[in-house]
Amino acid sequence: MRADVAPTELTAGPARPSAGLQARAWLARRAEAVAIPVGAAVTGFVVFGIFLALMGKSPVQLVEIVWRGGFGSAFALGNTLQRAAPLLFAALCVALPARLGLVVIGGEGAIVLGGLAAAAAAPSLAALPAPLAIVVMACASALVGAIWIGAVGWLQAYRGVNATIASLLLSYIAIALANHLIEGPLRDPASLNKPATLPVGDALMLGPMPGLGVHWGLGCGVIACLAAYLLMDRTTVGFAARIAGGNVRAAQIQGLPVGRLIVGFTALGGAFAALAGFFEVVAVQGTANGTLAAGYGYTGILVAFLARQNPIAIVPVAFLLGGIEASGGLIQRRMQLPDATVLVLEGLLFLVVLMSETLYGRFKLFSPHLWAARGETARGTA
Repeated sequence: MRADVAPTELTAGPARPSAGLQARAWLARRAEAVAIPVGAAVTGFVVFGIFLALMGKSPVQLVEIVWRGGFGSAFALGNTLQRAAPLLFAALCVALPARLGLVVIGGEGAIVLGGLAAAAAAPSLAALPAPLAIVVMACASALVGAIWIGAVGWLQAYRGVNATIASLLLSYIAIALANHLIEGPLRDPASLNKPATLPVGDALMLGPMPGLGVHWGLGCGVIACLAAYLLMDRTTVGFAARIAGGNVRAAQIQGLPVGRLIVGFTALGGAFAALAGFFEVVAVQGTANGTLAAGYGYTGILVAFLARQNPIAIVPVAFLLGGIEASGGLIQRRMQLPDATVLVLEGLLFLVVLMSETLYGRFKLFSPHLWAARGETARGTA
């Protein structure tokens, strides 16, 4: 042992970061999860504004109309919240399986089947008390959605079928099956020009939430997001799912039931998506018809990716996308643009968000490990 070196210097480990550095590192990691999606959304709007300018339209007018149509008045805000409600459930159908590394994009089919299940069950529940009948209808919708999307997880876990492809194809099958049943065996004879099922009846319709004028799907959607957050981030089941999503082989070596986790989380996501259809029937339309396939399942994919599959972040993102969709008609009338303009904007946003995935971990500002390396370099040269 060298005489000029104290024994404690030889046995001492690396210096522990100070409390201030730890706090800044924690904030940096959280800030990255917010800054990059927000930057991607702003970039998408800028690119779309350039596209409008090339067409001779005013990007400033677009922003003004989106604000006025989605957030500028009590009526617009109510319309936005009503459109955001199904997006909360549809986004959870994407976000929950994503924690296991799966990209499930078939929520639209689960929404349609969930609404159809609620409408089909309503006539046989007329003798029950209304609250009990509504709960049974919700359970029927959730069960159908869980089976449908859970089948995607089963195919992935036990047959090696890609979940993205399987969910998309099953969505088309679900919509076709629903159309067949609505126009055939379940059709109300009184629905002539617009095929629909029998009405669920006024007794089984849900009224608005007190003080908001928006149906209860919004409140239940927020609660569902909170419950999903607790499940994923505060339970051992959620921790096991994150482990399986990070490294399936390592999870299997540790004895985690990867197959059951995949089936369970896809089924739970399908149940949430089906509840979006349930609320569309019992709180908005009163019957199941072709308008159940309104594209909420596809918009939910964008919501989930913008929120980085974080159930808490899904709430504000769904509110934003709901406002954009609520302003679609006003954009069409005031700017003389096609009704698919909002779809083009959403598609562009989705593309930019996917491209922004490559930016995570590349900025020193958001990378605490680079701070530590820089600090060690500074100490070494001192």
